[in-house]
Amino acid sequence: MIVFLSGELVVLMPTFVQVDVAGVGYELQIPLSTYDKLPQPPCKVRLLAHLVVREDAHTLYGFASEEERDLFRLLINHVSGVGPRLALAVLSGVSVAEFRRCVVANDVGSLSQIKGVGRKTAEKIIFELRDKVGVGQAWEASGRTSVSARESAINDAVLGLIALGYKQVEAMKAVRGVLGGRTDVAASELIREALKVL
Repeated sequence: MIVFLSGELVVLMPTFVQVDVAGVGYELQIPLSTYDKLPQPPCKVRLLAHLVVREDAHTLYGFASEEERDLFRLLINHVSGVGPRLALAVLSGVSVAEFRRCVVANDVGSLSQIKGVGRKTAEKIIFELRDKVGVGQAWEASGRTSVSARESAINDAVLGLIALGYKQVEAMKAVRGVLGGRTDVAASELIREALKVL
């Protein structure tokens, strides 16, 4: 298994890079999120890697951060019908934090706007990953400044219910159910009301 590559970046394109590692050239497919973080060649780089072995090809995928690689692996290993190409499209179309927010908030609309991801695929991704993105990621998503006060209260309430032992799916469903059309509501109030439902 190739975990990372350190060497000289010789070619940088939006979809792939070529890295010279001690005289051996490696080509890695990359998402746009990684492309944006890389300097112009020639320069020294260290890229995290994931090797996908198929009957007809051995393909290396490169990532600038652990978070990107983790999300890539989560998608290809836990969502049926999502291969490396679609996983790269997801990483190219949305940040890791925004992806987590979409999954936690059941935001099918935002995910389905990513090129190559239709509504059915977005629904499948959310369904299969919503219990795998974790409490830490939900907390990170709830702390984003662009999240409205309403969404922040929802995320805080869901986190509170998860801490009490409920699954993300049932916690989110209960909170959304008791929220209704209210916009100005405290997380503690949502938790109390959701507990009555649960």
